[in-house]
Amino acid sequence: MNDILKSAHSGWRYVVFLLLIIAVVKALSGWFGNKTYTEGDRKLNVFALISAHIQLLIGLVLYFSEGWYKLSSAGAPAVRYFKMEHITMMVVAIILITVGNAKSKKLTEAVAKHRAIAIFFGLALILIIIAILLMVKAVPGRSFFGVS
Repeated sequence: MNDILKSAHSGWRYVVFLLLIIAVVKALSGWFGNKTYTEGDRKLNVFALISAHIQLLIGLVLYFSEGWYKLSSAGAPAVRYFKMEHITMMVVAIILITVGNAKSKKLTEAVAKHRAIAIFFGLALILIIIAILLMVKAVPGRSFFGVS
């Protein structure tokens, strides 16, 4: 079962990453281009939010089922990364995505909605990229999304 979850977690990251990139680019375009906030924008943001939450749930199941929380982080950098750094950065990124989506729903002006998404989703995307770069550094044999 854990192998299936690892594969799902590994593959689903591409969906999350792609949706976040598209959402941030569209939000920046809407913010700086004074564009209206459409139903398509809202749906894209919700899909990005849902995909990130699905990724979090799969990750939490793996974290606890594989016992990462029990391991001593004093040794290998890979253990420290997965035990503490990865989970912390990803939870913070998903909190940023959730807050950004919630803020955009409460705002009435289109540009303000785009700005909230651009800032919060953008910060989450930066944090995710940093986490990936740290993983490449900490775990031998890993590369940035499979690209060396």
